[in-house]
Amino acid sequence: MPAKQIIKPAKSPTAIGPYNHAVRIGDLLFCAGQIPISPTDGNLIAGDIKAQTKRVLENVKAILDDQKLTFANVVKSTVFMTNLTDFGGMNEIYAKYFTENHPARSTIQVAALPKGASVEIEVIAHF
Repeated sequence: MPAKQIIKPAKSPTAIGPYNHAVRIGDLLFCAGQIPISPTDGNLIAGDIKAQTKRVLENVKAILDDQKLTFANVVKSTVFMTNLTDFGGMNEIYAKYFTENHPARSTIQVAALPKGASVEIEVIAHF
């Protein structure tokens, strides 16, 4: 069985709980859900769903970059939103990052997210 490798990118925000940014096992990278927190101060960014989605995907990108992957390597994403009426704005920004080889995706409305975020996205990528 392949060894589990813990991934903690230097350019990522500090984890806000007892988890790792990502775990690699074999040819798969499992990324923890990312919320719109600034990597410089760990605070939730201000802004609407588009601004928050952009920050989330930049946080995902930092993990992928650390492993020399791109959004094209993502095979599955899960989007958690506190209000599905914001889906259009989230999807507009999401489409700017996932431009080819689109992953399978689930989008789920949840009652709340950490730090009062409006969106959280987790991904699984393949090397």
